[in-house]
Amino acid sequence: MTQHVSKTGFAPLAQLEAYWEALRGNRLMPNRSEIDPRGIEQALEYSFIVERIAPGIARLRIAGSHLSDLMGMEVRGMPLTSFIAPSSRRQLSDILEEVFETPAICSIELHSEQSGNLPPLDARMLLMPLKSDLGDVSRILGALVSVGDMGRSPRRFEITRSALRPIVADAALPPVKRRETPPPAPQAPAKQSEPAFRETQAPFRTVTPRRDAPYLRLVKSDD
Repeated sequence: MTQHVSKTGFAPLAQLEAYWEALRGNRLMPNRSEIDPRGIEQALEYSFIVERIAPGIARLRIAGSHLSDLMGMEVRGMPLTSFIAPSSRRQLSDILEEVFETPAICSIELHSEQSGNLPPLDARMLLMPLKSDLGDVSRILGALVSVGDMGRSPRRFEITRSALRPIVADAALPPVKRRETPPPAPQAPAKQSEPAFRETQAPFRTVTPRRDAPYLRLVKSDD
């Protein structure tokens, strides 16, 4: 889906996902404190961070200007379901729980029907989990991008398709297991070398010139 959105005007979603992947590296997910707005400048107006406040409910903590344009007001503090039509809100709540609990990444296709003077509008949403400062999975880094004539606000969308991709723990940390297995190998030669090292000390201790000293005589003359 990332390749598809980059060709249809939804490139900010691909940019944000690439940023998230670069931050997480070999971990399951990055921390909320690692998110730097300077790293997502091209996608900043579409980006948001939500906080989980109850099962299936996530509140916007940070939101770009595009989200405020869609609603026609400041959206910080509002639930993410505010952008969704009532018929699809339960579905989004279930998706949020999957992202938090699995954890997983989710791409969502959205559509707003033509109504009165409002033109039809397509949009995409991307949800990616984050760890809070306490270490729990209670934040989501996401983006909402609409393409086309927005018309009057507010605009609300129905979910037409969603794709959930679980983050597999075993695949996230492969290098750790490889480093833990080699250390026992060098122990075998170390045990064999210890006796040889001790044996070399014996001739060193027996080299004492005083044991060969009887041939030395003290000559005293009263002349």
